[in-house]
Amino acid sequence: MKTFIFCLLSFVAVSVQAEDELRTLDERTQALKGEVQALGRELFQLEEELLHPSSTQVSVFLSMDVGTLFRLDSVSLKIDGKPVTHYLYTRRELDALRRGGVQRLYTGNLKQGEHELVAVMVGKGPHDRDYRRAASLKFSKSVGPRYLELRIVDSESRLQPEFSLREWE
Repeated sequence: MKTFIFCLLSFVAVSVQAEDELRTLDERTQALKGEVQALGRELFQLEEELLHPSSTQVSVFLSMDVGTLFRLDSVSLKIDGKPVTHYLYTRRELDALRRGGVQRLYTGNLKQGEHELVAVMVGKGPHDRDYRRAASLKFSKSVGPRYLELRIVDSESRLQPEFSLREWE
């Protein structure tokens, strides 16, 4: 009987010790996951800084304030006559933009000086007609990042969508 109780107590002690080891292993694993996530964020920031230094960086964003006058299908961007991006939209992405979301269409590097951005929007306009419009902006790139916005808004007075490009200060 004493042997049985001793074996039972030994088993309980080993079981408690194993649980403690598993718990500390789980805590260490969670801590390691946190460190890996932090390292991933730091690497992403470093990559952005190396690929797009702030002295040459240009970013183009898209925002929409449209109702029933325009449904965007795609956007193409050219800088100085060279295509830099083309984007096709899903229904979910359009819903997010309509609710006030802003999309970064492009981030790249430009040398200092005068440049021209041309954006071509394709979609469905009033009365479900195919719609293709362009907007352009001449801007000067100086030292430091430059942020540009492509805005699509409904013009209730003209019953047409309006497309504009502007620089963010």
